[in-house]
This record gives sequence, structure tokens and C-alpha cells, in this order.
Amino acid sequence: MNPITASFAHRADATWRLRTQSLALGRRTLVMGVVNITPDSFSDGGLFLSPTDALNRALQLLDEGADILDLGAESTRPGSLAGGTDPAVSAEQEQARLLPALEATLRARPTAIVSVDTYKASTARAALLAGAEIVNDVSGFKWDRQMAAVCAEFGAGVVLMHTRGLPDEWRTQPQLPPGELLATVRQGLVESVGTASAAGIQPDSIVLDPGYGFGKRFDENYALLARQADLLSLGYPLLAGLSRKSFLAHTLSALHNGQVPADIPIEARDNATLAAVTASILNGASIVRVHAVRPAVEAARIADAILAAR
Repeated sequence: MNPITASFAHRADATWRLRTQSLALGRRTLVMGVVNITPDSFSDGGLFLSPTDALNRALQLLDEGADILDLGAESTRPGSLAGGTDPAVSAEQEQARLLPALEATLRARPTAIVSVDTYKASTARAALLAGAEIVNDVSGFKWDRQMAAVCAEFGAGVVLMHTRGLPDEWRTQPQLPPGELLATVRQGLVESVGTASAAGIQPDSIVLDPGYGFGKRFDENYALLARQADLLSLGYPLLAGLSRKSFLAHTLSALHNGQVPADIPIEARDNATLAAVTASILNGASIVRVHAVRPAVEAARIADAILAAR
């Protein structure tokens, strides 16, 4: 596949080449279901930490219509030590959480398409050897310089996310000057694609993620979502990960008696998530990453019908 070309707000049909198979993108929105195998994820930390609980969650999401499972074993929530020189979760700890759940899922559903949410090359290698098809790197190949070579070696599908700074810097990170957000995201993604290409990763293996919440201040996420379709000009399909993000809770605060976002129950963000997911599809996303799969599948079906009607 040559990199796709797309006009404003129109995603193009494309084939995403994975490690051993491929996925058709663009004709309908694909839903990626999140399985957090962590004690401290902002959304559901601790709920699926055991291999049995993670497997049951994975099977539930597949039964609800998930096209892809995204398994992650280290939280990259704001304030975490992920990505630094001394991360709170070592590669060994991450793999001890991740691999039993990954292997159990593929034993139960051999045809399941599994993505691993990691920025560590050694974890990516272990997961790909265990049967994962996709590596979802929130750093866009910037936190572990060996990651691109590992993904190229296995021919994995990759999701390259834009992240500004490290999670423990986000709360004090200065806001970008007006008008610079989209250019900053675009430039970061271009750099990640360049790293991928230099390692030998083919263009049709790459999907880009604007990185909502990852180093963006609250209102910056809405500005990015409103102009997300501009990123299609980079020539790659887009994935949007908006599920239960804190900027949604920030907007809902007034509807919850002025509660600070952290005190608003996670499940109270799900309706807002569906609104944001729908907007992302109408603005060019081919894949949406969510915690609650069935509602997202239904929202995507409606958004796809609107796109088809154009």
C-alpha cells in the first residue's frame, strides 16, 4: 500500500498490514477494546490484574464486537513514571503481567487480533513472539530507541502516538501558544514516521494517533479533535483514543455539582466518550480505542452511516 491521500474529513480505504494478517480500514470504523492489566490505570486499575480476570475481560470485549484487543500492563496516566529512566514498572514486571493474559486470550480465541500497549522494545519482542499482531507505542518510538527495529524485524502493525513530554511532567507543562498545537502534533508524528521508515517499517503497517490527553491541556484536546482531519494529509490512517479521558470529565464538572474531574465517577464519562468517539470518526478516525466496547460499536455504526450518506 502506498500512503493514503485523503481530503478534509474523508478517510480513505486502506489495508493495515500486521505481523501475519491484515485489516481493512476505512470502509467501517474498527473498535479497539482496552484491557488494562495494571493495579493503577486511571479507568479500571486492578479490575483485570490477574490472568483469569484479564482473559474474561478480553473475551467479553470480543463478544461485544471488538475488532482488536489492546492489552497493556503499565499505566501511562498523568503523574506516572512511565517513559523515564527509572520507570515504576520494569520490563520484567510488565511482561509478567502481560504475557499470561496474552497467551490465554490467544489459546481461547486463536483468531483474535491482539495489540500490546507498550513503549519497551523487550516487551514488544516478547509479546510478538507470543502472537501479538500490533505494537501500540504511546511514545511514537521516542522512549525506547530499539522499538522501531523490533517492530520492523517482526513486520508488526504499529500505532505511533504523539506524546508531548513525559507523564510526570504533564501537570506542570506550559500550555502551547495559540495556533501551535496542530503543528506540534503534526511534526511529532512526522518524526515518528521517519524513525519507523528508517528502521524498515513499511508505510502500510503504520497507523497514527494524535495522542489525546498525552501532554495536551484540557481545552487543547478539543482544538485537536476539531481539526483532527487535517492530520489525514500525512497520508496514514488515524486511531483516536478518547475513552474516559480527564478532559471530558473537566467539561462535565458543572453537571456534577462542580466536582473536580478526579471525583467524577469513571462510568459517568461514558456518554461523553461516545460523543467524542463520534466526532473523531466524522473527523477521519478509522479506529477508535475504548473501554466500553458495545456502546462504541453502536456509535460507530451511526457515524459510519453519516459518512456513507455524504
